[in-house]
Amino acid sequence: MSAKDTKTPRSTEPKLLSGGNPQIPKGEGDEPVQAYIAAMPGWKRGLGEKLDRLIVDTVPDVHKAVKWNQPFYGDGPDSWFLTFRCFTKYVKVTFFRGTSLDPQPPGASKHPEQRHLDLHEDDPVDEQLTSWIRQASQLPGEKH
Repeated sequence: MSAKDTKTPRSTEPKLLSGGNPQIPKGEGDEPVQAYIAAMPGWKRGLGEKLDRLIVDTVPDVHKAVKWNQPFYGDGPDSWFLTFRCFTKYVKVTFFRGTSLDPQPPGASKHPEQRHLDLHEDDPVDEQLTSWIRQASQLPGEKH
């Protein structure tokens, strides 16, 4: 048996980065976004599924991609209004033009126009989030 034959097979599971954020290769479309969501650990996977479904229900023609190990949602390949990513105890939803939303999401950012919403395990995905998604999708997208 050669040394090549004795190596441990590579895992097909995505690596989890700091805070449990899945490491998913960059890609355009729904497939890489679904791979990201499937790799979200624990309760965060169900939340990721809810967020994706809510975004698609609110903005049916949304464009999706994975960049920098997180899903992006927008109106074209270089025009994004929202992203989310896993942290140890929550999932952070980022609105790229969050200061233009009414009311503004509660989390400030070092980026002047961005606002965040940290969703914990038992937090509701509610009408306010739907309103922010709808409003954000109607604003000019952010290039990333």
